[in-house]
Amino acid sequence: MRTALVSTLSVMLLLTACAKPPSQTKNACAIFEQRDGLFNNWRRAAEKTEREYGVPVPILMATIYTESGFRHDAKPPRTKLLGFIPWKRKSTAYGYSQALDGTWDRYQRETGRYAARRTDFADAMQFIGWYHRQTAEKNGIPLNEPYQLYLAYHSGHAGYTRGSWRNNREALQGAKRFTDITYTYARQLKECPN
Repeated sequence: MRTALVSTLSVMLLLTACAKPPSQTKNACAIFEQRDGLFNNWRRAAEKTEREYGVPVPILMATIYTESGFRHDAKPPRTKLLGFIPWKRKSTAYGYSQALDGTWDRYQRETGRYAARRTDFADAMQFIGWYHRQTAEKNGIPLNEPYQLYLAYHSGHAGYTRGSWRNNREALQGAKRFTDITYTYARQLKECPN
């Protein structure tokens, strides 16, 4: 009885610790160090995605940094009705990747990963790799070009082609932040202990 209680509490503590974002989100080495455990290995998930889709780990990590701040359950803020009543969200973006419902559904259909969840880091990594690979194929953006990759991620493939990001301050600022953290992560990852 006592062993079962201790086991249950241990699992609950482990799950609670994994639900919180890493404490140093601007340091790729620290992120991996905090999240490389027996049941939850973020470095392995990122490297597997890089091998499968050809998207560099710094770009994968920068996507999550920029989109959700490494919060597994991130959602856009609610709009306000009459200026103070919480109302609808501006989109269905959710999870680490901030994937929209329709795009996530398409990803699951096209990859056969029907059990994938937006709140699971490894699943979100796979989605991001798949999406950036789609961007390279549909929009001709190289997988090592962070600024344009982010604009296509933020605007969608068709929105990127239409240039909907051109006068969108949020998209342009996000692309700059994304590019900066991509290069920061790339420098850090060269010096991380394996």
